[in-house]
Amino acid sequence: MEIERLQHRFEEIYGGGGQIRFFFSPGRANLIGEHIDYYGGHALPFALTQGIYSAVRLRSDQTVQVSSENIEANRVRGFRLDAEPPVRGIGGCLGHLRCVVQAFQDRGCHLHSGMDILYAGDLPIGGGLASSSAFDILTSVMISDLFGFHDRGGRSDAVRISQEAELLRGGTDCDLVDPSACILGRQGHAIFLSAPSLQYEYVPLRLKDTRLIITNTMVQHPGKWDHYLTRRTECEKALKKLKVVSNINQLCDLSIDTFNNCKDVIMNETYMKRARHVVSENARTIRAVSALRVGNLRRFGELMNQSHDSLRDDYEVSCPELDALVCQAREVPGVLGSRMMGGGFGGCTISLVESAAADAYMEKLSESYQKQFGIAPEFYFAEAGDGARELK
Repeated sequence: MEIERLQHRFEEIYGGGGQIRFFFSPGRANLIGEHIDYYGGHALPFALTQGIYSAVRLRSDQTVQVSSENIEANRVRGFRLDAEPPVRGIGGCLGHLRCVVQAFQDRGCHLHSGMDILYAGDLPIGGGLASSSAFDILTSVMISDLFGFHDRGGRSDAVRISQEAELLRGGTDCDLVDPSACILGRQGHAIFLSAPSLQYEYVPLRLKDTRLIITNTMVQHPGKWDHYLTRRTECEKALKKLKVVSNINQLCDLSIDTFNNCKDVIMNETYMKRARHVVSENARTIRAVSALRVGNLRRFGELMNQSHDSLRDDYEVSCPELDALVCQAREVPGVLGSRMMGGGFGGCTISLVESAAADAYMEKLSESYQKQFGIAPEFYFAEAGDGARELK
């Protein structure tokens, strides 16, 4: 996105003059390690080159005004910094902003003046590419830099601020993988992330003659949050049973062999399947990192396939649209691996495709998916970029 265009739109909305500053946060894609961060597992996300931008200018009063090109059609809304804290469940661009501001204020950080803000971006909203986390991280970095909160846990603790804002907004605990990828991204690298400690190391993405292609189902099935909470409850019940026979704190403390030796103690087929996904996905993620380090992309693709099968059959967070895209992808010569990505019940798949097969991949999936569901999927070439930052 051209900064000049963003500045022009900002001045159309708020008028010219003053110092306008520009910030960016990427979205994220997750190569492998899905639905296990809340069980002490590992993930392998990377920051995308697509993301959300902001243009901002400080005001001389306590009013914050916000507008978004992607949400609410450039409608300007606002609030005062000295107003009552936001209630839970507040939505939209304004709701996200208010909750991040409140997270700073709850930490004792005083915002001495209001702001005029314009958000824009090239990241699909609701497509499973962490647009919500990108927005929160962008806003956190922007506020930290504008008001000098670096020594108050601002930019350095943006992930926790994002989590606190999510709690204010919806009252539920959020994962840490998405905001971590948005803030920690490094060009050409994935992030081997351990939750919940947030310890990480960078893994070079040497893709040689292959491409990562994200395919958007263009659907989101309702009720997914209830399904997520149900699965977490089921995993907690499995963990409680396993603790009787093993010295563990989290499901991901178990190796696959140890799990297989003691899984019968769970005595519930559904709970066992949920726990099996968690334990096996954690092991797959560790193996995937080893495969990347030695450049074994074919092995990496096999692990991606196994990940999807586990998410579909054991954790059961896939859906017909995701399964169809993955099945169709695996039939295309030159596709090394394909899996659903993100929360599930819609959203996107990510596929590792030989560069020479990229056109055939998109042509086949577009044709077969439209024929089956009457929807045209969207395709994005995914590259690893840098994390949230100010744009000079």
